[in-house]
Amino acid sequence: MKKPAVLAVLFATTLLATPAVADDFPSAISVSGEATISAAPDLAQIDAGVANEAKSAKEASDANNAAMGKVLLALKGAGVAEKDYQTSRLSLQPQYGQNKSTGASPVVGFRASNRVTVKIRDVTKVAGIIDTLVNAGANDIGNISFEVTQASKLLDDAREQAVADARRKAEIYAKATGVTLGAPLGVSEGGGPVPLFKARMAPAPMAAAPAAVAPGEETLSVTVNVSWAIKPKEQ
Repeated sequence: MKKPAVLAVLFATTLLATPAVADDFPSAISVSGEATISAAPDLAQIDAGVANEAKSAKEASDANNAAMGKVLLALKGAGVAEKDYQTSRLSLQPQYGQNKSTGASPVVGFRASNRVTVKIRDVTKVAGIIDTLVNAGANDIGNISFEVTQASKLLDDAREQAVADARRKAEIYAKATGVTLGAPLGVSEGGGPVPLFKARMAPAPMAAAPAAVAPGEETLSVTVNVSWAIKPKEQ
């Protein structure tokens, strides 16, 4: 007959030992804020190269070295500093033919290629540098990319705007739910500068029309996630 009393005591003890979860995890409003800033790029990067084919590996390699030598001299003559161009890929590969009678694929020649990556610190000179490369013998112009090198200050401005955007949203939710915002509980950043804009250019012939290049603008974006404590609206 004493079991109910014992169960009641155990139940009460359990309640007292249970932590107040609500006190450990205060109510909050969590929102994301966003901001974007556009800026003109101040650096361009071009990938260019020369390719040559010959009967022997040595002939192909010699011809390719001579062709790339002319390209590098042209870059130097155009005012591009040596630190701003670098070999990015060098290859020498056999070329195979087709023997219809035997079905074999004999080596009929070799193809040598050499590519160089060029940084252009004055984007107004991009079109001129491309023309210089083509006129010097570059017969493969690859990717062109533009970027903003001094993006830190712009991103700091965007971060401030993103936090302000998050607060604006949080205040809307607080008003709609009849509470007021307290102190921020946490801030985290997501996102960052968007990927660099890249334009693909087709291989350029020896006698190409002057290059037309539009740098446009780069867009830097920031997203922040902010949580605010909330409290009852003061009467």
